[in-house]
Amino acid sequence: MTPFKLTDELLAEIELLIESRKDTDLKSFMEEIHYADIAEIANDLSEESATYLIKLLDSDKTSDILIELDDDMREAVLNNLSSKEIAEELEELDTDDAADIVGELPQEIVEEVISEIEDREHAKDIVDLLRYHEDSAGGLMAKELVKVNENWNVLTCVKEMRAQAENVTRVHSIYVVDDDDKLIGRLSLKDLLTTSTKSPIKDVYIPKVDRVNVNEKPEEVAKIMSKYDLEAIPVVDEIGRLVGRITIDDIVDVIKEEAEKDYQMAAGISQDVEADDSIWELTRARLPWLFLGLLGGIGAAAIMGGFEEMISKHAILFFFTPLIAAMAGNVGVQSSAIIVQGLANDDLKGSIGNRLIKEMLLAALNGLILGLVLLVFTWFWQGNFPAALAISISLVVVIIAAGIIGTFIPLFLNKRGIDPAIATGPFITTSNDIFGILIYFWIAQVILGI
Repeated sequence: MTPFKLTDELLAEIELLIESRKDTDLKSFMEEIHYADIAEIANDLSEESATYLIKLLDSDKTSDILIELDDDMREAVLNNLSSKEIAEELEELDTDDAADIVGELPQEIVEEVISEIEDREHAKDIVDLLRYHEDSAGGLMAKELVKVNENWNVLTCVKEMRAQAENVTRVHSIYVVDDDDKLIGRLSLKDLLTTSTKSPIKDVYIPKVDRVNVNEKPEEVAKIMSKYDLEAIPVVDEIGRLVGRITIDDIVDVIKEEAEKDYQMAAGISQDVEADDSIWELTRARLPWLFLGLLGGIGAAAIMGGFEEMISKHAILFFFTPLIAAMAGNVGVQSSAIIVQGLANDDLKGSIGNRLIKEMLLAALNGLILGLVLLVFTWFWQGNFPAALAISISLVVVIIAAGIIGTFIPLFLNKRGIDPAIATGPFITTSNDIFGILIYFWIAQVILGI
């Protein structure tokens, strides 16, 4: 399959077809294009043209296109569709995607849209999913799945599976429930095919099955599915009843969103923003951390002001201040990034104390190597051994301190229920800059006897 590439020429051709209302040519042109690529096209069109395209194509394709659209474009398109047209799109979607779209609609038209859905069971499932918080397994799951009762025999099971599978896009697993609809296991297709049709399911099902609770955080679901290489995982309620399943495509979206959020936080952006957002929205997202950086800079300047006399006597100390600050920030970010990654992957072992000791030893080794290089360089450059020694020892101590701080802060934040990704951004850099400069001048003062 050749990767789709949206060029200016192709976009202009599509816009021309829309403007000239050549519906037959436009539909024929779109037939060979994947719905995700059509969504990419629609995102670059005007709201009017994108809406026209959605209304022109069949719902079995446009429903998937709606899911792939950017949030702002989807909102604009939905505002230009009638309640009946929205309902037609929802009927083609799995319940989890349909519930996501309904959740974005203005509250005053939700009931009207739901009432327009002809498949009442589908409408009921959508409404049921809306009860769950979006930041939970319940808000992520779909109701479409295949389940069988432990008391059925194999023949009855196959008949029921055929009927249920009509509403399921892809059958990942066959779940086994008891008479109270509680999940008790899963069924192997191989065992089903090689077992007598009169055999009861309770004799052939596998009682071990991974599951998550409806209130589980999406990030935790992602960890479980990633750890056990699952394509789908069943979701149960508080008393163990099977209520839905989460598939890998939804988890990929969760992982992507979490990575984007952590990346923005590490870069010092406090809100979820995109490049196309307004200047005011981007300013609000960036300004808090920039303000923190400003305070950090003022604090560092104040510290240096307290050592003005020493700097005037040993001007070389001033020239190495940026190096000390940069090394402190870099080491802190490296240490915190490793810890944050370990917390995200749930593979950190041992106590906080052991982790801090390990990081301190690692930082000490790195610091000694770098400090020795700096000592030789500074001594030969300036010919002032005491000053070179003071700068080098300061660098070693600053690297050790930065490593400890970079390790401790994300662990501390995680214990307090705060996203540790915040520690890899300007927060850790600014704090290490200040501590680094303070340690640097204090050690220099002790060694140089000023």
